[in-house]
Amino acid sequence: MLDPIIKVENLTKNYGDFEAVKGLSFEVYPGEIFGLLGPNGAGKSTTLEIIETLRQKTSGKVIVNGFDIEKDADEIKKIIGVQLQTAGFYPGLNLVELLDLFAGLYNEAIDPMAILDSVNLRDKAKAKFKELSGGQKQRVSIARAIIKRPAMLIFDDCLSAVDTVTEERILNNLRTLMQGKTTFLISHRISTVKSASHIIVLENGRISEEGTHESLIQKKGIYYEMYQSQNPDADNG
Repeated sequence: MLDPIIKVENLTKNYGDFEAVKGLSFEVYPGEIFGLLGPNGAGKSTTLEIIETLRQKTSGKVIVNGFDIEKDADEIKKIIGVQLQTAGFYPGLNLVELLDLFAGLYNEAIDPMAILDSVNLRDKAKAKFKELSGGQKQRVSIARAIIKRPAMLIFDDCLSAVDTVTEERILNNLRTLMQGKTTFLISHRISTVKSASHIIVLENGRISEEGTHESLIQKKGIYYEMYQSQNPDADNG
């Protein structure tokens, strides 16, 4: 059996007297699509930031591709591609210029139009970043993460501002693009993580349920009711 690419053991994170993460343990395997599901405030982003070495843990152990997050942060950052917040993007550049800029930073040769195709943005190739809708900006953030050609991609609520039809098209493209690579999907919407081979559900910093999309819905229909609803602010642009 393969060794896990991410191994989390009894992870905790406290902010003063508040416990944001309460003894989490789970494993993610190479090539797996893994889902982390839960409402806002469940501890999803805190857990992710600890794995990415962006936030210190209170206790527990996290190993990423054989590297300890406390000792080997630089090595871990080399293998993870993360969907960034869009605030760091140059607003006056069009999308082709923006992707070419990041490709140069990563020293990667790319076909910008092929990457824009993968996130359904070919028709916006010459549009400036500042002219895009919220959902379109999220998709540019995904495109930027793809350029790096990482061993593992992590998406934190990357499609929360798009409608579920657009979300499905993009996820199908990503599954093809990331075939054989580890993909970590984090969301409050079960539709985003339904392709995951394993999903854990966080509530109040703890794992409340785990399984596949089908088993979670069959076990407790409440998960469908809690997380399936479309973001009312979503757009289809």
